Amino acid sequence: MVNVTINGACGRMGRLIIQGVTEQDGVTLVGAIEFPQHPEIGNDAGVVAGIGEIGVPISAKLSDTISESDVVIEFSKPEATLQHLRQVVEADKAMVIATTGFSNAELDEVKGLASKIRCVMAPNMSLGVNVMIRALELIAKSLGDDYDIEIIEAHHNHKADSPSGTALRLAETVATALERDLDEVGVYGRHGIIGPRPEKQIGIHAIRGGDIAGDHTVMFATQGEQLSIVHRAHSPEAFAKGAIRAAKWVVNASRGLHDVSEVLFENAQ
Repeated sequence: MVNVTINGACGRMGRLIIQGVTEQDGVTLVGAIEFPQHPEIGNDAGVVAGIGEIGVPISAKLSDTISESDVVIEFSKPEATLQHLRQVVEADKAMVIATTGFSNAELDEVKGLASKIRCVMAPNMSLGVNVMIRALELIAKSLGDDYDIEIIEAHHNHKADSPSGTALRLAETVATALERDLDEVGVYGRHGIIGPRPEKQIGIHAIRGGDIAGDHTVMFATQGEQLSIVHRAHSPEAFAKGAIRAAKWVVNASRGLHDVSEVLFENAQ
């Protein structure tokens, strides 16, 4: 049995993970964490998630449950994730990080700390998105520099970071495949009289509205044709399922920072 603690328990993803953990064999919820001022502190996590009492109260401190946890799942904010990652390293537990919006300095610290434990980190836990990432490597290399590349992502109006972590991962994938430096060729939205499009530019654009779970489109356009690769998440359940799958996998993984593709494609031929 894999004992799980979820941080960000009262958020959209946290509630879905609580539901998912209670429905799966081989995994059990032992902790649910929120920030200290959250109004649900002390309430039952199952009630908060809409599934009835499960005997796990919402806590303000990871230290309350980390000793009995095998793995901590993080769907929160960068500062909180870093704080919890330090505690997980100290306790020598495993971790799944799905938080996005890290600065470059924060990301460097995350990678350094995560290398000391068993950790899976990804901006998107869905199988479809990770198949898309694999496909983009081949597509970008095959099409080469003759195609302009634009990435468009759309999310609900409560999403805090922009562009999405997934969009950045897609941009980094195609940039690496084409031997480009995303810091040099990436452009984030356009406005005004900008002149002709530079040949190797990669455009990244964010849309926010309503309850969009997550849409990502990568467009390759050249004279005479256009190829678009699209992933649409119809609900966030796909991300929750992927995170739980990663949590069950990582406890038996080798030490170090792992990509979610290792989890999702471990049995792929």
